[in-house]
Amino acid sequence: MPTPTIELKPSARPLPEAERDAILADPGFGRHFTDHMVTIRWTEGRGWHDAELVPYAPLSIDPANMTLHYAQTVFEGLKAYRRPDGSVAIFRPESNARRFQTSARRLAMPELPVETFIEACQTLVRQDRAWVPAHGEESLYLRPFMFATEVGLGVRPAGEYLFMVIASPAGAYFQGGVKPVSVWLSEDYVRAVKGGIGAAKAGANYAASLLARKEAEAKGCDEVVWLDAVEHNWVEEMGGMNLYFVYGDRIVTPELSGSLLPGVTRASLLTLARDLGYSAEEGRISTKDWRRDTESGALTEVFACGTAAVITPVGAVKSNAAEWTQGDGQPGEVTLRLRKALLDLQTGAAPDPYGWMHELA
Repeated sequence: MPTPTIELKPSARPLPEAERDAILADPGFGRHFTDHMVTIRWTEGRGWHDAELVPYAPLSIDPANMTLHYAQTVFEGLKAYRRPDGSVAIFRPESNARRFQTSARRLAMPELPVETFIEACQTLVRQDRAWVPAHGEESLYLRPFMFATEVGLGVRPAGEYLFMVIASPAGAYFQGGVKPVSVWLSEDYVRAVKGGIGAAKAGANYAASLLARKEAEAKGCDEVVWLDAVEHNWVEEMGGMNLYFVYGDRIVTPELSGSLLPGVTRASLLTLARDLGYSAEEGRISTKDWRRDTESGALTEVFACGTAAVITPVGAVKSNAAEWTQGDGQPGEVTLRLRKALLDLQTGAAPDPYGWMHELA
């Protein structure tokens, strides 16, 4: 079935410019939202319909909404950047759109066409273009998501869904310089197992991660590192981010095992690193490898990557058995070079040879 054209119903009372500028002076992350949102409904037998851009507003949900009980909800995260010439471009929306389809398929939800996902994001950014920050690595963070709207307590795929896109201005992730994080190796809890929903960007994955994150904080660490669910030995992810291990000019990221989220930033860095002259590959890294290679000096840097922070260096590691400092505990040369190269491409400070940036017409 064809998807509908998005009908524009803009707000008659957007936030005054002075108030918006005050927010953009210190936006933080996920604290403030733009004037509008995009909504598209799906009904079994009818398909996608009622596509609208409307003023940002609360939703009214029945207590028996199936998502509240059975967690049929998936989401994405991507960014729009203001370029030096004042234009605005979105980073790799087609990759997020395809992953959104994969997530929806795994949770027995309808798949939104890639072109509709992209158009929904572009429509919102065009309307709320004034909300796109204009300083350095600041951006407009887009949150597309979908959830079941059918009312009922039967355990089955819902027959009605709502897709939405909202947007939030995002400041620089690291204020005053890139700061390494300390990580806790979680040996008591697992994020996901092959055959589960670990490769889907589903809300349930993040709910399941919160207890381990609290444990990491109790151990004095900033983040949790997930290990495989079978042997509790192979490194998988850090929080909601993918990990990279730097062996001089060789860079390794844990291979996609069916339980890892295939990150868009992760995939971008594999390409970018190779073009910068590094050997970039997917492989397996055990906790023993991590500690041994750090102590020998073979493993020179470790960093995590994701949409929000782009690249986050790892400075210290703790587990039940040991703790160690990664390198000298400071951001490494390769980490900072890759971070700058990707941010320069995203913000327009460097050319985009890959066609990753979708500039708004």
